[in-house]
Amino acid sequence: MDAFLFWILALVAVTASVLVIGQRNPMYSVLLLIASFGALSGLYIQLGSPFVAVIQIIIYAGAIMVLFLFTVMLLNAQPEESPTGRLARMMTGAGPRRFGAVLSVVLALQLFWALRVLSSQNMPPGDTPATTVREIGVRLFREHSFAFEATSVLILVAMVGAILLARKESQ
Repeated sequence: MDAFLFWILALVAVTASVLVIGQRNPMYSVLLLIASFGALSGLYIQLGSPFVAVIQIIIYAGAIMVLFLFTVMLLNAQPEESPTGRLARMMTGAGPRRFGAVLSVVLALQLFWALRVLSSQNMPPGDTPATTVREIGVRLFREHSFAFEATSVLILVAMVGAILLARKESQ
């Protein structure tokens, strides 16, 4: 059952991630990205990391995606139209596809090399104690509270800046 659930979650994550870049409507892209984050959260739960899964949902699907949605709605981004003309033929021709294929091969070679190096190294022993969510929370709010609050202020300033930049001037 675990292997079946893994493959379902992996398929949802990969499919949603690929569809994100293929959408012409930015709202659909944002919603598909949230679906991808949800599937990744399920994969983290299967790995035995409930804290990382919850953080994935709270921070990425919650805060950052709300910021993306806010920006898309604030800028009133229209769906993309089909490109026409000489530039469109150049961008959809064989050149960019070849470049993408070369980048894919390079990525596959890097992945193969990284897995080979990882398998040749000695892994740390598996009997290390697991850190609990309570311990992480205590350390986060005792030792790193300034960075936590500074990040919230930074996000607030970014939202105010986006509102000011997108505001229409009244004349």
